[in-house]
Amino acid sequence: MLEKRIFILYLSIITFALDRVSKLYILELASEKNITNISITSFLNFNLIFNKGIAFGLLSFDHKFYYHVVTFVIIIVSIVILFLALKSIRIERLGFSLIFGGSLGNIFDRLYYGSVVDFIDININNIHWFIFNFADIFITVGVILLILTEVYKKK
Repeated sequence: MLEKRIFILYLSIITFALDRVSKLYILELASEKNITNISITSFLNFNLIFNKGIAFGLLSFDHKFYYHVVTFVIIIVSIVILFLALKSIRIERLGFSLIFGGSLGNIFDRLYYGSVVDFIDININNIHWFIFNFADIFITVGVILLILTEVYKKK
């Protein structure tokens, strides 16, 4: 049981730290050098935005009350995910731990900045996908692992 908790703790800390470092770097570029859009390749840009909604800007409200309600719900869901990580095994534990660590990064932003710092902008032929961050990547990979685990269980 202790090993399981240590695994979840380490993985959550690592995902949170990677997310924070990447966001701090982008925020530093924006504040010190006034750079908010960096072209990395023909299909990848770093474009700083502050997202007050949840995934892909959904549930974005101008009224602070609704923002706080959504933030509170996200915190409750993250706590449930932590409990699921503690009760799970193997790949499920990895998936839930990645989701939890990613959610910590975005919760930190919501509480500290009043919005989530997003900056990874992928486009193909100038058609842009949603702008996201490393926490979103960890959450997405965690969800994919959980889906694959369920598909594998069914077979």
